[in-house]
Amino acid sequence: MDELVYETARRLIAFDTVSSNSDLPAAEFLGNLLEGAGFRTTLHKFQIGSTSHANLVASAGPPREGGLIISGHIDTVPFEGQPGWTRDPLVMEIGDERIYGRGTSDMKGFLAQCVAAAHQIERARLKRPLVFVLTASEEVGCLGAAYVGPALETILDAIPVPRLAWIGEPTSNAVCHLHKSIVAFDIVVHGRGGHSGAPARGVNAIAVMGKVLECIGRLQAERAEATDPRYTEVFPDAPTDVLNVGTISGGIALNMIAEECKLRVSYRSLPDADPLALYHEATRRISAINLHDYALGEHPATLLISPPMVVPPLNSPRKTALEAALFDVTGTSTSGGAVFGTDGGWFERSGINSLICGPGDFVQAHQPNESISRAAFERGSDLILRVIDRMCC
Repeated sequence: MDELVYETARRLIAFDTVSSNSDLPAAEFLGNLLEGAGFRTTLHKFQIGSTSHANLVASAGPPREGGLIISGHIDTVPFEGQPGWTRDPLVMEIGDERIYGRGTSDMKGFLAQCVAAAHQIERARLKRPLVFVLTASEEVGCLGAAYVGPALETILDAIPVPRLAWIGEPTSNAVCHLHKSIVAFDIVVHGRGGHSGAPARGVNAIAVMGKVLECIGRLQAERAEATDPRYTEVFPDAPTDVLNVGTISGGIALNMIAEECKLRVSYRSLPDADPLALYHEATRRISAINLHDYALGEHPATLLISPPMVVPPLNSPRKTALEAALFDVTGTSTSGGAVFGTDGGWFERSGINSLICGPGDFVQAHQPNESISRAAFERGSDLILRVIDRMCC
């Protein structure tokens, strides 16, 4: 058991599945392992630009209502150029207390545990279906889940789609039943270039973007004061909508009027809010900005706001059979809110209620020298088997 989970994790970490790369080889690797455990597997392929990606769906058990989906994502965030790495991100290293490598916590460690558990299941004992849904492109908008959720009925054929899903995102085995939506969009200001010695002849795009930043900042401050008491316990750090200015770029030289400036903005809205409400409000306010810069020239800038990228919120019901099973095997008794988005938002739109609970540590996710504790890694397959026993046997 330990040998299989370690070997699976070692080989899985060695695949460079940063979201911009194809995860098809890693999905095929996992599919072969689950086929070897007696599961029926399907690679659900899709394209992002010229890059091929694949979700993996593996199923076992009788065609009956109920059962369980266990889900995790195959892709990882980038590591190239990330400061702080002192180890090879694609080589699993085993220390006395922790295991290192990109994806150990988020979330290839959990996927390796799933494979090891699948090889221990007595499939003849399954009274309800067990389905593994391993997704692609989660880190760039949960795109794999958006594609595979509506396709599950066709992929599973005679097997009814289970309506409860366990997503093994890194929570240190805490249980979460909800998270905020995520919306991201770009703002581009096009000015009029020229020599900085004659600023009134042009339009400085950076200066106009400063007005946009002030507008976004005011909206952010307003939302920060709009605390919703219903969410103070599940989101203690921020029981509000939150906004973030992610990146900004513009201009090419000190003595030139900046012709273009680009801003990337994201926000997270509370689970019961319209995910697009803040986008529409931000668009309304930004559209009212005076597009002349401060040089008092006659030319205005032009401003473009991109369509939004949306990850839906998760707001699953409480007191389900899956919640009881996770409480039992982890020893916890409360459910909270995750501060990150997951595939669960898209699953919810396909009638699947998800709970988030995984062995990795959130503080390790997306970090240099990412790691997972050996204790959590080694006991994870046993926890998965105990949940499957309660839900499917």
